[in-house]
Amino acid sequence: MLLILLFFFGKTVPEKTTAPARPAAAAQPVTALTTADVVTKAKRSLGQAQTTHILQLENSVVRGDVKAQQIKVFKQLANLWGDTLSQASIGAFYFGEAAKLENSEKNLTFAAHLLLDNAMAETDAAMQTWQASSAKSLFDKALELNSTNDSSKVGLGACYLFGNISASPMQGLQIIMEVANRDTTNMYAQMVLGLGGIKSGQLDKAIERFNKVVSKQPGNLEAIINLAEAYDRKGDKANAVKWYKISLNMLAIPEAKKEIESRIKALQ
Repeated sequence: MLLILLFFFGKTVPEKTTAPARPAAAAQPVTALTTADVVTKAKRSLGQAQTTHILQLENSVVRGDVKAQQIKVFKQLANLWGDTLSQASIGAFYFGEAAKLENSEKNLTFAAHLLLDNAMAETDAAMQTWQASSAKSLFDKALELNSTNDSSKVGLGACYLFGNISASPMQGLQIIMEVANRDTTNMYAQMVLGLGGIKSGQLDKAIERFNKVVSKQPGNLEAIINLAEAYDRKGDKANAVKWYKISLNMLAIPEAKKEIESRIKALQ
């Protein structure tokens, strides 16, 4: 949740001059990254001892109960990359690989949502696509185990919507809309649709979605900050200031409060 909060806050404060919203440009082709590419690049910043330890784990499954060994090693790699080396996406990838072997819906969705959160916060297009593609494979597997999990459906749709993994992001929108229309109380679907509205420049729709979320979840800081940003981008200074001020009472990070206060002053 901290990662999600940091992402949404990081996207919150616009430039000092608010420009009219524009529709999002068509996605540009992105050079595909493999997991090997991502891991190899990450290894370059490691020390020799850390690199050797990773190689030993990668090459440790050779005989016996291979599946059980693979699960154990994948989890060790997940902990090493995610916790020790602070490479959350690689850690989530390996945790997801273990979950695939375990057929654990809980672990599959945990890893998938972490990868998706990272993809939505990512600024490098190629890395974003790898994260979203990896998350999609986990959501697909989770839905094979439980086709009624709406959170997984929304997550899958978000992979298409924000991950540049398809030439038809509308495919993801349709998946999310199916959940939102069937279950109007699903605030995760409303939240993702709101973010999609900001991404596409459809600010009125984004505002409608975020208002639905905050009406049901008045303590949802992510929704409040995104609602303020949507009003800000639209040029509705009064409502932007209103929601930025509400967020100030909930923020506990001094640097974040300072940036929001600065934005409020710029709007007043």
